[in-house]
Amino acid sequence: MRSPTPFEGRVYAALKRIPEGKVTTYGALARYVGVPYGARAVGRALNCNPYAPHVPCHRVVGSTGMLVGYAFGLEKKIHLLSSEGVIVCNGKVDLKIFGYMFTD
Repeated sequence: MRSPTPFEGRVYAALKRIPEGKVTTYGALARYVGVPYGARAVGRALNCNPYAPHVPCHRVVGSTGMLVGYAFGLEKKIHLLSSEGVIVCNGKVDLKIFGYMFTD
């Protein structure tokens, strides 16, 4: 297993801030770690997250709340989110209810 890059390390550290029962978007996470247009780079970092599920990459969704991508499959992502109290309806999470906003 290789060591995370500095960027990946920032992404993983930010992920640990998302509380159980909340989600964020790839774009919001990218902005938080200082790469405003880095949503795809965040997705790549999450795809190779060696610390999952302890570093909760399952708590990241698309910009509209749609569940997109998960290295262990979307069914597993739905299961993890549901076990935390996040309601997934038709493959989507209501960001107004379950969205997490990063603050400093």
